[in-house]
Amino acid sequence: MDELQQLADALSLLPGIGHRSAARLAMHLARHPDDAAAPLAAALDAARRNLAVCSLCGNVTPRAANPCRLCSDPRRDASLLCVVEDPGDIPLVERSGEYRGRYFALMGRLSPMRGDGLGSLRLPLLLERAKDVKEVILALDGNVESEATASYIRHALAARHPTLRVTRLALGIPAGSALSYSDPVTLAGAIRGRTVL
Repeated sequence: MDELQQLADALSLLPGIGHRSAARLAMHLARHPDDAAAPLAAALDAARRNLAVCSLCGNVTPRAANPCRLCSDPRRDASLLCVVEDPGDIPLVERSGEYRGRYFALMGRLSPMRGDGLGSLRLPLLLERAKDVKEVILALDGNVESEATASYIRHALAARHPTLRVTRLALGIPAGSALSYSDPVTLAGAIRGRTVL
């Protein structure tokens, strides 16, 4: 296999990069070795050497700071555990400014079509972490696979920790949006998750 194809194959392993995009990126890197390829190679090598996955939550952290700063912060509420699908979801929740507990990244969701089953999730670690908390907040996406994942996790947590409170983020209409743009599933979630004013 030639080097260009090998590079394209490696790039296509990244999420969101298909074979065509990978081929274009590989060609660009080959045509611009000093401007694009060298800085990319250096950044990848530095990331490989210096970054790790947090041993508690799964977030990306400097290798020297493991557990991560969110897991190590004594000011955070250790009785709350927010479960997300991907570590990239953690900064999104943090930006809300409303949550001050701990996190746990599943590293995926149940997806039989993609072959992602229970073995691809960090469910045993979640069940272990849940023994020390009062509430688990499921902050998963609103699609069918995520709903199935949330349902499975809720049942697994209830079986292992019967007194644990398991909640789900409210689903509803985005701020600044009109009812006429809402799909029936989103609108139904908004009605079910309504709050008292």
